[in-house]
Amino acid sequence: MTFAERATKIFLQLGFVAVILVALVYKPFELDRYFVPKELALHIAALVCGIVLFGNRRKLSISAIDALLIIFLALSGISALFATNHWLAQRALGLSVSSALVFWATRRIAREGGTRGLLIAAAVATVVAAISALLQAYGVETDLFTLARAPGGTLGNRNFIAHISAIGLPSIVWCTVTARRQIGALAGSMGMALVAATLVLSRSRAAWLALIGSLVILAVLLFASRKYWNRQIVGGRLARLALAGAIGAILSVTLPNSLHWTSDSPYLDSAKGVVDYRKGSGGGRIAQYRNSLKMAKSNPVFGVGPGNWPVRYVQYAPGGDKSLTDDGTTANPWPSSDWVAFVSERGLLATLALLGVFGGLFLVSMRKWSEAPDADSVLLKIALAATIAATIVVSCFDAVLLLAAPSFLVWGILGAASGGSRPASVSGGREVNLSSGSWKLITAVTLLVVALSVARSAAQTTAMSVIGYGGHTADWVRGAAWDPGSYRINARVAELYANRGRCEKAVPYAKRARDLFPSAVSPKRILRRCG
Repeated sequence: MTFAERATKIFLQLGFVAVILVALVYKPFELDRYFVPKELALHIAALVCGIVLFGNRRKLSISAIDALLIIFLALSGISALFATNHWLAQRALGLSVSSALVFWATRRIAREGGTRGLLIAAAVATVVAAISALLQAYGVETDLFTLARAPGGTLGNRNFIAHISAIGLPSIVWCTVTARRQIGALAGSMGMALVAATLVLSRSRAAWLALIGSLVILAVLLFASRKYWNRQIVGGRLARLALAGAIGAILSVTLPNSLHWTSDSPYLDSAKGVVDYRKGSGGGRIAQYRNSLKMAKSNPVFGVGPGNWPVRYVQYAPGGDKSLTDDGTTANPWPSSDWVAFVSERGLLATLALLGVFGGLFLVSMRKWSEAPDADSVLLKIALAATIAATIVVSCFDAVLLLAAPSFLVWGILGAASGGSRPASVSGGREVNLSSGSWKLITAVTLLVVALSVARSAAQTTAMSVIGYGGHTADWVRGAAWDPGSYRINARVAELYANRGRCEKAVPYAKRARDLFPSAVSPKRILRRCG
């Protein structure tokens, strides 16, 4: 491993944890105060990886999986050109490109022997996320936490914490059963207990389903591969992991916590409702999916543009839809499913290409166990399959690949596990010789997208910092200058000026807010009031 690769490996290891921990304290931005700094961490990591590892290459090894991922990104880029809200399109496209760079970077480093270090970092990040949720659940108070979806820890939402826990669990299992020292196996078992407790306390049905899917894959494949690994060591560590998980789950429901559930039996109620999609939030999801598919049917090739689901959904939703607010906007900036978002925002072809990436990696994990160099590599293939299963399941019912923190974790793990197991169809592939001009153009476009994303996320962070807790009109005006693509900030500035009778000041911001979200009510109301 070269010095550049070793440095990038360390940078990525820090990135796994940083993307979990970074958050802002400015509560007027209840979602973005978590999302934006995590996006900034993802983009910085991707930019460094792109510059250090790919900037000086002249040959490109492309497998079928690489080609599908490139097709997904290219179609997403074309889709962004036709979006109504180009600010949201740039933000969503940048997240996808940065995630792909993390995948390619971790896979390259894994081929040079960096798999264990990367997956340990992923496991540590998963446990850190769980610890932040448990701290909130058991009474720790800080402005970094929010009460809206407790215990969300430093991700601000209990569902997001649960998604991270379910997706990172196979990495914890692999790191524990293949640990070179007993202290590492002990640490893994303790981490499993913390993650299990967090999954129970989260009451996230999507994460519970993902956990079931992941554990089924792990159990079946571990049984099928038992001749490839030492059953005395691995079996004993698996038993301790199972025991630790059970202890963590039991303690989580027996120890008193500071969570305020409305039900007398919240965990049992959630368990009963795991597959109930006829009423409550499950029924709302089905209605939302149905309306979103109407959007996809109207825009089948390129969709409505990355990140533009909340801009266009109002046109397809009937009155009384629970996804809508009184302002004529959506309650969340995404649908309750990655795949519904992708097919409606980027089109059917792009969605199929991305599904092909996951399907291809899953098939790779099933093949050529007998050719693996050692037991750890066989177990790594199993961890890869379980991670894919967890990701696919949870992303069917919630946003995962649309968000920076879980995207970093997912693509980082997939790259490290697929590169470390060295399957022929992933680590090999056709060697394509590109001219100097072609390679420079590809590199420049990719890095430009990521660099713009770094700048945009930094500007958004600055805007929130300038506004702070939103006490003064002048602060909101300065925030709008830093982040002109924010509907929330522009609408708020327009409202503040209109309430003071300053229509000449209010109108430009109201028009900007209306252009960003044409269906929103409040900018139109201000424009009517101001003539």
